[in-house]
Amino acid sequence: MAAAFTVLLPELLSLLAAGRARLVDVRSRGEAAAGTIPGAINIPVSELERALQMEPATFRALYSAEKPKLEEENLIFFCQMGKRGLQATQMAQGLGYRGARNYAGAYREWLQKGG
Repeated sequence: MAAAFTVLLPELLSLLAAGRARLVDVRSRGEAAAGTIPGAINIPVSELERALQMEPATFRALYSAEKPKLEEENLIFFCQMGKRGLQATQMAQGLGYRGARNYAGAYREWLQKGG
């Protein structure tokens, strides 16, 4: 995957501080319930393709958040260690989400580095 589609922790922190990132935690509901990056919406990777193709009202009803727009610049996916986040990023890009990116360090790094 091209580096442009990967987000490292310093950039993620900067984007979050500027309010310029939309985070999607693609781990299971149980994993996310145990802790996540503040502000992230939880959409398990097994539901992601269907979720990104839903009507906005249906998405909002299921996930209590606005559906990401295709043109969103920093739609950042993450998981526990990176594999599911990368899978989700590739899936979103395939559906036309041009700003889909993967936080390569994932939640594991976030916890270790005190994000």
